[in-house]
Amino acid sequence: MQKIVPHLWYDKEAKEAALFYISLFEQSRLLNVTIIGDTPSGDSEIVDFELAGQRFSAISAGPYFRFNPSISLMVACESIEEVNIKWKALSEGGSELMPLGEYPFSRWYGWVQDKYGLSWQLMFTENTQNVQKITPNMLFSNEVCGKAEEAVKYYTGIFEDSETGTVSRYGEGEAENSKAEVNYAGFKLDGFSLSAMDNAYDTDFGFNEAFSLMVYCKDQKEIDYFWDRLSAVPEAEQCGWLKDRFGVSWQIVPEYMDNILFNGSEAEIRRVTEAFLKMKKFDLEALEKARKGD
Repeated sequence: MQKIVPHLWYDKEAKEAALFYISLFEQSRLLNVTIIGDTPSGDSEIVDFELAGQRFSAISAGPYFRFNPSISLMVACESIEEVNIKWKALSEGGSELMPLGEYPFSRWYGWVQDKYGLSWQLMFTENTQNVQKITPNMLFSNEVCGKAEEAVKYYTGIFEDSETGTVSRYGEGEAENSKAEVNYAGFKLDGFSLSAMDNAYDTDFGFNEAFSLMVYCKDQKEIDYFWDRLSAVPEAEQCGWLKDRFGVSWQIVPEYMDNILFNGSEAEIRRVTEAFLKMKKFDLEALEKARKGD
């Protein structure tokens, strides 16, 4: 099971967006769709899907959070043609953040925000054999600019099977923001590839709940472990969600939750939903009692 799953928050378009993304990548499919009722957002649609064999999750839960470039999806493309095809599809109705073209770090690259607001970095990568196709990229901006390398060390110290890869730094005069240090840092958490960058420019956006990272846990001990090490903003703790000291949102969830939400009876889903909406950190014993109707 994929330990870390990117989670995307939409107003009403989660399934529509998932099907659109599925159409752009090979080895992609819709896994599950379910409705959970009576949430603070009303009836919320949960969508699980795969892109290039990687699992993603999305929710339609109201217009509370909006995507911005603080976390984008970096795509390793096998050819310039692949970059161009995906660029055409993703840019329709969207906006260009960095124009498609040749850069010192790539022969063909572009950064685009799609029609739903999600950001993508499309890059021609000459050797993709051992490269994860889609890599979430964290852009450290504003008050956390300059902390990308600190964050990488922090995260890799928490997760097993973790490592730091290439770390590249801005040269003199390359970044307008004097706090920016790292222009790219690759790392893995539990074998899942991510990357981080300090923002070279001053911006008005930062991390928010629109893009979070779900961590699937096998038992209460593991839930407690990640919660204690990642949560740094008490007021952000709700329904398994937390924020770390850099402002990145995480969801610490039990592995069996998906089985309940996608395969449970209507009554089980309702009882479990009622139970976890009252929680901050998930309590597996209480959730199981709710599932059984105890």
